[in-house]
Amino acid sequence: MIEFEVKDMSCGHCASVITKTVKLVDPEAKVRVDLGSKKITVESTEDRASFAEAITEAGYPTV
Repeated sequence: MIEFEVKDMSCGHCASVITKTVKLVDPEAKVRVDLGSKKITVESTEDRASFAEAITEAGYPTV
């Protein structure tokens, strides 16, 4: 399980873009978004760095 804090995520559109981005890295990934805490949880066999880079490139820097 990989967790990211995405401080710039503020709405459903942001969550949708991030979810789609994660699915581009691993189509089988399970993604959970918590807008209130601005956290994303990803269940995948891919490494954290791949997701962090993709999410950041989509315009949402991760912590």
